[in-house]
Amino acid sequence: MRIASFNLENLGDAGTDSAPEEIRLKVLRPQLERLDADIVCLQEVNGDKVRGQANREFLLLERLLEGTPYAGFNRVHSIDPLAGKPSDHHNLMVLSRWPVGLARQVWHDYVPAPIHTPSLARAAERLPAPVTWDRPLQHCVIGVDDKRLHVINLHLRAPRAAFVAGGKIGRVAWTTVADWAEGFYVAMLKRDGQALEARLVIEEIFDAEPDALVMVCGDFNAEMREGPLRILMAQSDDTHNGELAGRSLVSLERAVAPAQRYSLIHHGERVMIDHMLVSRPLLARFRHFEIHNEQLGDDLFAHAAVRRDPDSYHAPVVAQFDL
Repeated sequence: MRIASFNLENLGDAGTDSAPEEIRLKVLRPQLERLDADIVCLQEVNGDKVRGQANREFLLLERLLEGTPYAGFNRVHSIDPLAGKPSDHHNLMVLSRWPVGLARQVWHDYVPAPIHTPSLARAAERLPAPVTWDRPLQHCVIGVDDKRLHVINLHLRAPRAAFVAGGKIGRVAWTTVADWAEGFYVAMLKRDGQALEARLVIEEIFDAEPDALVMVCGDFNAEMREGPLRILMAQSDDTHNGELAGRSLVSLERAVAPAQRYSLIHHGERVMIDHMLVSRPLLARFRHFEIHNEQLGDDLFAHAAVRRDPDSYHAPVVAQFDL
């Protein structure tokens, strides 16, 4: 069995600056086919406008899957928690060869939105406000023969300063360093809060199934020793309690040589932000891990140097198991 994760980089309606659809399909379809996966977790699937309809549909994704084995797979996608329909941008989707027995999304079901109180210097201008996650996570239970596989697909907040009222001059520039710092702090609340909620889902799974087969994958927007990974992995050197080791998760990227261990290139630096974490019972069935990063360009330079780049700046990752 092969499980893959791939951030498609705004697949679908992404504005006039995006690459022509046919070019994107020609670039992305071979990458999907190479994965040869039985389960695929996708991030950044945009909804496409349909004339005469209020709800968006995944039209470009449908075209991407045409002619591939994935066209007949079972599909589960996220929705905007407030609107009750697919979001315009950055939906999650799970494709599965096998039926999906349980499919749900989680958004502040375990962790209430924290209340951010502005710094004292801005207290007169900004009221305390809830900090909500940018998007939900997906939790699917997939029956593989006589086994239950828990798959959690997530896309955590990017480490870019979040909106704060009156903090910017135009779209990009910040008014003061203090405003930028406060926005960055809010962004970290969002990212780490999403990770905490995912960990609480995992805890609930282990409470019911101590030997559960669990896979957590997606775009974490964080490297190995950053907060989200530490929260999700819950390693013994963090909990300082060996009795909890059975609830820790293991990162599969460690099976790859350090020189090849990257899923994105940012400003010349190779970073690993797309991860696969598994429970120890699933690790026992793990056989092989791949990072398809041969085609990666620098995400920062490409935005400036490449007109309407059709590629994803994220490498797909895929793991093979004996189940």
